[in-house]
Amino acid sequence: MENGGIALGQVVRSKAGRDRDKVFVVVGFEGEQYLRIADGDLRKVDKPKKKKIKHLAKTGIVLQEIAEKLKSGKKVTNAELRKSLENLGS
Repeated sequence: MENGGIALGQVVRSKAGRDRDKVFVVVGFEGEQYLRIADGDLRKVDKPKKKKIKHLAKTGIVLQEIAEKLKSGKKVTNAELRKSLENLGS
């Protein structure tokens, strides 16, 4: 599933709001203009943040393992998200 050139499991950076410059993973879509994003820390998978696409900067990184789980309907844990995002920084 894709929306505005953004895929499930894609890493995005917030451009606006109090979470500005933080990195998140796309865990869902809501309509044409909104995404559901989580980082496994402040924003948990079971309660993702609803954010407008225009307030997010795409990165070229898609976390394939997480994308596959989301597409197949399997549960993604907060620990998996945190670990995947930490591995990007190193």
